Amino acid sequence: MTNEAGKKILVIGIGAGNPEYVTIQAVNALNRVDVFFIIDKGKDKKGLIRIRKDICERYIKDREYRWVSVPDPVRAKSDPAYSTDVKAWRAKRADIFRSFIEDELEDGQCGAFLVWGDPCLYDGTLRILDDIQNDIRARGQAAFEVEVIPGISSMQALAAGHRIALNRIGEAVHVTTGRKLAKGLPDDADNVVVFLDADMDLAAVPGDTEIYWGAYLGTDDEVLVSGRLGDVRQDIERIRRAARSEKGWIMDTYLLRRFKPSKES
Repeated sequence: MTNEAGKKILVIGIGAGNPEYVTIQAVNALNRVDVFFIIDKGKDKKGLIRIRKDICERYIKDREYRWVSVPDPVRAKSDPAYSTDVKAWRAKRADIFRSFIEDELEDGQCGAFLVWGDPCLYDGTLRILDDIQNDIRARGQAAFEVEVIPGISSMQALAAGHRIALNRIGEAVHVTTGRKLAKGLPDDADNVVVFLDADMDLAAVPGDTEIYWGAYLGTDDEVLVSGRLGDVRQDIERIRRAARSEKGWIMDTYLLRRFKPSKES
């Protein structure tokens, strides 16, 4: 393994879909990059790659750069072994990231991963890079440098789209995944933001819970629905099915807010 000193990796949050969500800090970072690394998730999600490239074409000025793309490893999804499946999949991604850095980046060059939303919120890129750095250091070698550029998350875009604050007065916000909602809302959570929910099974959530749902946030295809869960659940399910059938993918986020009598709101 070669010494990685002098190589730099930028992990750039590019926002939830709208090119105008890209911050000035991110624009400046884009203009330092020599090689952009992409994990290709297949033909159904080519639109996600296109948005990344559109952002670069829009904001990078008078600088040559190139793209390196590798297919995403297949991840098993056996429910009881979920954590084991994720670890195995992450190890495969780590091998890809390592080859990106070793083989595609020269000393003194800057590589970048463009992360949807914010790199620090439900994204594994930083953890994988940290594992690689630790392995390099364990071998007594100088690791590459990592810099993180924050981005506007879908959670922020969701709240802005619905023109709401994520919490009511004096309440906390609980952030979780769809998998964690199988048994309903957490007992001590009044405002729950949900990411990564492929199936959106809310059967265990009371029908009087308020929901603020959004898909393709920040893009021309953005769609928003809000109301009592019992009233709008079927509408959301219908919209999700149609959108996924048409585009081949869906990225959505939602806020669940526990019902309270008006005097407590």
